[in-house]
This record gives sequence, C-alpha cells and structure tokens, in this order.
Amino acid sequence: MRHVAPAPAEAIDAGPAVLRRWRPDDLDASCAAVFASLEHLRPWMPWALDFSRAAQAEFLVGSGRDWDARAGFNYAILVDGAIAGSAGLMARIGPGGLEIGYWVHPAYTRRGVATAAAAALTDQAFALPGIERVQIVHDELNEASGGIPRKLGFTEIERRPLDHKPLAGTGIGVVWEVTRAQWLGEASL
Repeated sequence: MRHVAPAPAEAIDAGPAVLRRWRPDDLDASCAAVFASLEHLRPWMPWALDFSRAAQAEFLVGSGRDWDARAGFNYAILVDGAIAGSAGLMARIGPGGLEIGYWVHPAYTRRGVATAAAAALTDQAFALPGIERVQIVHDELNEASGGIPRKLGFTEIERRPLDHKPLAGTGIGVVWEVTRAQWLGEASL
C-alpha cells in the first residue's frame, strides 16, 4: 500500500468563519465572490487583473491536484454559508515550511475573518509532521494584510522583491514568520 503524506483537515471551524477545501462545484459561487471583489483585489492580487471564469475553473482543478500532491491546501472561507474569500497553505518556502495566503470579499473585511482563517491555518500547519515555520508575505504598502501576521504574533524577518508587483504596491514583500516553538509556546532548549 502506498503511503500518503498527511494533509490538514478538509473543513475547519475558524470562529467567525468555516474553512472548507475548495471543490470543482464551487465554480459559480466562487466566480461570483471574486467578480464582486475585483475592485478590492486588483490593487494587491496580480491574478485578479485578468480574472475569468476559465481561470477560476483552472484554480479549482489545480487546488485539487495540489491537495493530492501535498503541494498546497486551498480553502473557501465561508461565513453563514456564503463564500467570503479564500485562504491557503502553500509549500513554496522550502522544506519544513508553509506559506499562508488569503483574500477576503470587501463585505467581510474588518470582521476578523482573515485573521481567524490565518490562525486556523497556522494551527493546521503545525499539526503536520515536519512543519517548523509558517510565513505570510505581502507587499509593504498593503497595511491591512500586514495587520494579520502582526496580530497573530508573527515576526517580520525580511523584505524582498515579490515575484509579481501589485498595482498599488512597491513590489517589495514583507515576510512574516512564526516558528512551531513560538506558536505552541514551547520553551527554548
């Protein structure tokens, strides 16, 4: 029998929201949420510049493929059953680490939804074997996004060029990190 690496939970109670693994049948509702959020997303999310239904369908299929390959774990953020955004854990920062990404529909901002989602995903990341650090990266001008890792106790560890410069940003990313020991309150040896 083939060994399959562990994955985080497919549904997570995150207080004001529920995180649920994206599914292909989320296409219509996810497109509606993104289209309603484009003015809010385009300044910060390069993928939003040329968003389309086809791109979203590809994202949903890719999310399933990434989940199966353990390369990424993408979730719909649901509030009262409605899609309020998206959040994910991505294996793109090297061994022993996962990066969190998120966006929230403007009707759900300033309600703690993204902070709760990031906290829940950090818990899930550190429940996985071998994960010792979690990062959040955002453009240095995206103050709202930067408030989330700050509230959660992440530490700014560096600033570096982003792969894609957002329209409203400088293209310099602020990298925040929390280690397993910090998050779980473990004493240093």
